[in-house]
Amino acid sequence: MTEGAYSAVADEQLDALERGSDAQLYNAVLDACELIFRLPAKAQSLSTAIVTSGGATVMRLPVAGHPPYKVFCTTAGPRIEVVFPHP
Repeated sequence: MTEGAYSAVADEQLDALERGSDAQLYNAVLDACELIFRLPAKAQSLSTAIVTSGGATVMRLPVAGHPPYKVFCTTAGPRIEVVFPHP
């Protein structure tokens, strides 16, 4: 993966998930991230778009089998911004 593909916050969140007790959740999150990087158009079609208060568009991709977890990414790059439970 290229440098800058993950925000510092996403890096920390992924590290915490890796250290956590739910290996299935961690692997599902990695699968979602891989989809975003390998097939960005497919990932976007499975995502909802959110417009931030600053006007930026962020995609919200559900983590398969682990609701309410979502991977949030920007399409430029693409870049993983955050990973957390979200309705």
